[in-house]
Amino acid sequence: MTKTSALVLFSGGQDSTVCLASALERYDAVETVGFNYGQRHTVELDARQRVMARLRSAFPKWAAKLGEDHMLDLPALGAISETSLTRGTEIEFVASGLPTTFVPGRNLLFFTYAAALAWRRGITTLVGGMCETDYSGYPDCRNDTLQTLAKALSLGLDKPVTIETPLMYVDKAGTWAMAEKLGGTALVDLIIEDTHTCYLGDRTHRHPWGYGCGTCPACELRAKGWEKWRAAKASRAT
Repeated sequence: MTKTSALVLFSGGQDSTVCLASALERYDAVETVGFNYGQRHTVELDARQRVMARLRSAFPKWAAKLGEDHMLDLPALGAISETSLTRGTEIEFVASGLPTTFVPGRNLLFFTYAAALAWRRGITTLVGGMCETDYSGYPDCRNDTLQTLAKALSLGLDKPVTIETPLMYVDKAGTWAMAEKLGGTALVDLIIEDTHTCYLGDRTHRHPWGYGCGTCPACELRAKGWEKWRAAKASRAT
């Protein structure tokens, strides 16, 4: 039997953690890659190691599949990006209709670098946590964008490249439900305590859904998804 493998774009946030769990459930061998691009919320880079350590200890079946982790530095992206994720500027929507948290080309570069790494590692499947359902309108999160990129990468590398996005059409409530289905209460608790999604890098405020400022777009989406998921669970229980 051919051994299947995947490379997961892993930030240390809720979405990429659920995608990592999904990959570990479906593939024989899984590697991870993270990116240091001068992001304001660098605390997510610490979360990556914490989450992977917890996954290894709490889920022995997954631990046996979880392989090498890679960290790539992309300082030029932060240097050329005038955004709220790479500068200490206010998070708001601008005339284009996009929020100032949009980092132009970020996901395109992430997947391009990941594909180059995967080529060397003999991996053809890339997994990311991008989503069209609950998101801030980022054009590089759209399925059309990423599947078109997969075709370009396949041509440019002369090797099939598949981009998987398990959360593409799943809202944040569905993401919590997927976490519970994949890893039960243990995975939900891990996501609450150890992942980091807040754009401002706040680890001082603990909410029922995890740590964060509670007011940035990422926190608001996470909180609303939590409440919707909990309400649905309570409704089913009655």
